[in-house]
Amino acid sequence: MPTHTRIRMFNTKDTYPNQALDNDLCQAVRAGNTVYVRGQIGTDFEGNLVGLGDPRAQAEQAMKNVKQLLEEAGSDLSHIVKTTTYLIDPRYREPVYQEVGKWLKGVFPISTGLVISGLGQPQWLMEIDVIAVIPDDWQPKA
Repeated sequence: MPTHTRIRMFNTKDTYPNQALDNDLCQAVRAGNTVYVRGQIGTDFEGNLVGLGDPRAQAEQAMKNVKQLLEEAGSDLSHIVKTTTYLIDPRYREPVYQEVGKWLKGVFPISTGLVISGLGQPQWLMEIDVIAVIPDDWQPKA
């Protein structure tokens, strides 16, 4: 019997046809009351890049994805306890963090930010992953 709920399972050979990959993954995992959300980028769930060359627009799409995945896991943005943000250029910090901040106003998660040399695809400018913990007595809005 599975101990975790896997949300939006996929295989990388379908997601990244330009790369020789064949890995079974998912977008989020709920383990008990904890939800782990895979790194989200400026691509919607149909594979369309939003905001080519625009780190703020990519951050907005990434946060839309995070919100949707948390809701599919029975959670919401208010349950986020940790974020990790990856940028390929330190100049993207302000627009990305301003956008993420709009989505997490009043949440007060801990946050780690990294500047790295690149992400999985050259057009990706930022990525964010989150961990959320659902309170024991929480009920999703109907």
